[in-house]
Amino acid sequence: MAIKERLSGNESVAIAMRQINPDVVGAFPITPSTEIPQYFSNYVARGQVNTELVLVESEHSAMSVCIGAQAAGARSMTATSSCGLALMWELLYVASSLRLPITMACVNRALSGPININNDHSDSMGARDSGWIQIYSENNQEAYDNFIQAVRIAEHSEVLLPAMVCQDGFITSHAMENIELLDDETVKNFVGEYHPAHFMLNPKEPIAVGPYDTSTYYFEHKRQQSEAMINAKGIILDIAREFAELTGRNYGLIEEYMLEDAEVAIVIIGSSAGTAKEAVNKLRLSGKKVGLLKIRVFRPFPREEIADALKHVKVVAVMDKSEGFSATGGPVFHEVSSALYPTSNKPKIINYIYGLGGRDVRINDIEHVFHQLFEIGSTGDIDNTYRFLGIRE
Repeated sequence: MAIKERLSGNESVAIAMRQINPDVVGAFPITPSTEIPQYFSNYVARGQVNTELVLVESEHSAMSVCIGAQAAGARSMTATSSCGLALMWELLYVASSLRLPITMACVNRALSGPININNDHSDSMGARDSGWIQIYSENNQEAYDNFIQAVRIAEHSEVLLPAMVCQDGFITSHAMENIELLDDETVKNFVGEYHPAHFMLNPKEPIAVGPYDTSTYYFEHKRQQSEAMINAKGIILDIAREFAELTGRNYGLIEEYMLEDAEVAIVIIGSSAGTAKEAVNKLRLSGKKVGLLKIRVFRPFPREEIADALKHVKVVAVMDKSEGFSATGGPVFHEVSSALYPTSNKPKIINYIYGLGGRDVRINDIEHVFHQLFEIGSTGDIDNTYRFLGIRE
């Protein structure tokens, strides 16, 4: 039964964690994710969960706790942001290579430097090739729903990869929104108990975790990780269908918004999709055929789905809330460009870097992008594919 509440994104994720009742949570505070373990510590203190909450001296140690616990057979979770995620960098690769299905809440925040505590996607985008599943949330409801689904996805026998569920720092993490929660028993039944096939504390099967991987085996193990990420696409959709039957809320790898007959479109990730949808609505009222494609799952990357959704569009702008410093555009732009490259009649494509360090993006900013797309569509000229939105120049 749905429970109507008004919650921040951080508290929504903390409630999801309480309902899942993990065995171990490794925690170290960093803005703006601090509230998640803080809320969760209250559940531990009240005896509402059976979790071992391990408070450590750094984010590197928090991930170390999760790796050790998960390898021992315990369902493990954590939360972090920005430089905290960067401090985990080495261990992100360890967790994925050991095929440990840890679930992490990543509350997106700009990386230093310069020091900045506001939102962009530089932290999680920097970790995009670490072997973690990445799911992005537009709003608080999605943050809650995505976290519950991520546990099932990560722990599936054909996947066994860690998963990070991302939401935008302060924009959703601290903002209050109406949300529908599932009751505790429903979440418990949906997620199920964790019974790993192999774990260190199994006396019937002595195993080593994390030994030196020689050249004789390393390549094959990397190929197995790749296959697991490929498998994750189908599993994500299977679990989303099951979740939709339970809640009526439908999720895919991508979301298409007024895209069916669109002449121009933008591709975007995270909370800015909500702002962009309002711009689409406004322009549609004036007769402009505009649309939006939101990427929900960035790893595994939905290449075929994106190419199919944009095959009829004339001009596309890909919005990057992080700077890749490639001198040619952001990471989302390059991946979407790669997805469209093999298609016939592919659209013209440009990139906008926007919102870095919490720079606000408004409806009129998105309208400006759409006007630029229509201009490119009418003239056929792209003087610069690598652009910045809302910057003082």
